[in-house]
Amino acid sequence: MPVVRARVTAAIGLHARPAAEFVRAVAETLLPVTIAKPGESPVDARSLLEVMTADFASGTEVVLALDDHEHPSPAALASLEGLKDLLESQG
Repeated sequence: MPVVRARVTAAIGLHARPAAEFVRAVAETLLPVTIAKPGESPVDARSLLEVMTADFASGTEVVLALDDHEHPSPAALASLEGLKDLLESQG
């Protein structure tokens, strides 16, 4: 399963507007993306409730993964990188 590490840069972390913007971007990819703190259980990145309750504070390193994708397309990998860029530019 492909993974990308990113750092949450929004001053308030993934709460309210930054979380909604991230979840909307994930939903637009139509991919089963998960997000987690390293070593913790992932949550569905398409779910605003799950993302907000996972408490991804500013500065937190997160792992984005394509769930159930052993051999993703180049477009899917590019989408994952785009989500990383979004998380790292919300500051």
